[in-house]
Amino acid sequence: MFELSRQFAEEQDQSDPLKTHREQFYFPQRNGKDAIYFCGNSLGLQPKKVRPAIEQELTDWQHHAVEGYWNAENPWLYYQQYCSKPLIDIVGASQEELTVMNTLTVNLHLLLMSFYRPTKQRFKVLMEAGAFPSDQYAVETQVRMHGFDPETAIIEVAPRAGEYLIREEDIFEIIARESSSLAIILLGGINYYTGQLFNMQSITKAAHRVGAVAGFDLAHVVGNVPLKLHDWEVDFAVWCSYKYLNGGPGAVGGAFIHERHARDTNRQRLGGWWGNEESTRFKMEKGFKPKSRAEGWQISTAQVFNMVALKASLELFESAGMAALRDKSIKLTNYLEFLLKHIENIKFEIITPKNCKERGAQLSLLFHDKGREIQQKMTDAGIIVDWREPGVIRISPAPLYNSYGDVFHFYEIIANIDSNA
Repeated sequence: MFELSRQFAEEQDQSDPLKTHREQFYFPQRNGKDAIYFCGNSLGLQPKKVRPAIEQELTDWQHHAVEGYWNAENPWLYYQQYCSKPLIDIVGASQEELTVMNTLTVNLHLLLMSFYRPTKQRFKVLMEAGAFPSDQYAVETQVRMHGFDPETAIIEVAPRAGEYLIREEDIFEIIARESSSLAIILLGGINYYTGQLFNMQSITKAAHRVGAVAGFDLAHVVGNVPLKLHDWEVDFAVWCSYKYLNGGPGAVGGAFIHERHARDTNRQRLGGWWGNEESTRFKMEKGFKPKSRAEGWQISTAQVFNMVALKASLELFESAGMAALRDKSIKLTNYLEFLLKHIENIKFEIITPKNCKERGAQLSLLFHDKGREIQQKMTDAGIIVDWREPGVIRISPAPLYNSYGDVFHFYEIIANIDSNA
């Protein structure tokens, strides 16, 4: 299927139906040419549409001031909806189940306040061992706020001895064992370190079977792998927009609340002006009346200048389509794996699942020795990848802007790295 030649990569790029999307992004420069950028799982590239999009909002602010909420080219009163509409297909939800607001961990705290309602008997939270630290901190502090000890309230599912990936049957075993005490399951849809994609549908079913809530941190999933959050009956999910969605550093986050919860205006939450029912919002009266949709969790006015880059990027996702992006992503990552198997000068092991259906656009290379030095040599050679302690280089060819040529050039460079120097 794959060939170890530059010609093969060039032929694949010529026939790539998404090849023109690459031209819509700026690449960092290294030694006078485009860097090989395989770090979209950390921060996506800047779409060329962003600058004119920001200029439009600046112009509208200049010309309209407060009346921009109604008279701007994109009226600010509804700005979050310009981002949530394209996300419908990306995450598999209806618009009433989606909102764009705040940042990931802020949204996680807000939704845990609504969905983590522990009792003396049912108070435990199931997480993956080695979850992203921010998720660990959020759950730890939420548990403490309810008067529980994280040591007993938080259960971690870990890989078995000598393994790097979490077995699905081990998740199910813990759910069954803790069925009467489990309040919520909170997993990263993709583990940031190993790149393992969890079966969110089956995990959600198992959670509901014992009366627990299923929530997911989708930071490494949204814009990477197609989702069907509504059909899978996921209770809630949160994500950031600066990775695969290319929303810019610190970009606005997003949240999904299943319609059965979104429509329940009696569900506990923190109230704010922008989450209040629009028909009564400007009456300026006491008494919070949340919208009967995910926007009922919004607190503050839409962050226009923190949403504009995301809006511009999502237009590219709409033209590409998640199905085509996923198809190219699988091919790119499989091609990368094929080439890595021909590397003999440096020693590493790929700890990401071999099955392409169990991973996204990332391969995690575990180095037992000199990994940091090798990553620096990649950087010096014009390759931008991501290092994570204690020993992983994460390589992520994003299908919206990376090419087969990028992957082959990466191989050519690292095949000549002297790991002993």
